[in-house]
Amino acid sequence: MTSWEIKGRELVNCTCEYGCGCQFNALPDKGHCHAVAGIQIDEGHHGETALDGLRIAAIFKWPGAVHEGNGECIAFVDENATDRQRDALLRIMTGQDTDPFATMFAVYASTVTKMNDPVFTKIDLDLDIDGRRGRIFVKDYIETVGEPIRNKVTGAESRAQIVLPDGFEYAVAEIGSASSTTSGPVQVNTKDSYGQFARLHLNNHGVVRA
Repeated sequence: MTSWEIKGRELVNCTCEYGCGCQFNALPDKGHCHAVAGIQIDEGHHGETALDGLRIAAIFKWPGAVHEGNGECIAFVDENATDRQRDALLRIMTGQDTDPFATMFAVYASTVTKMNDPVFTKIDLDLDIDGRRGRIFVKDYIETVGEPIRNKVTGAESRAQIVLPDGFEYAVAEIGSASSTTSGPVQVNTKDSYGQFARLHLNNHGVVRA
């Protein structure tokens, strides 16, 4: 196993309501899971290959709950990545060089039966974790916008967090509202649904905790 570690930030949007059932070992409230994710790697490496400053994204579709499998996915890798960096990122994203089920990458990869060819392209990310605001844009593929949840009466921003002491993705996530439209082989359409803003610190053994 090649050792790796990344620190970064993410925005994830899925079809669930704001309290996504998957975070609580429950079933998806729509009966299926469609999701879009974008990650900014601020610091990272895979073996001797530096990953600082690179970006990745993905679109997922599961016909039922994630653990039931039969998912479809397409991965996007920063066009600025070298061949070595591309290979490293794809190995991480597909759960390789990772303890079994130790990260969300490994968990999700184990439930995907149709993996479309990866796309190497420009990934625009704008991520404000504490402000619960963000955007994922991949030309011809992804348009995701995230914002704070708002009080239905006053319009004031509402803040909520999910804390997972034993989670495989993050320790704390800020919860917002997000909407996505995708094109290409994996098509997802969401409106004002679960938006997850989180800081990530992961390695081949799972979430790195202080």
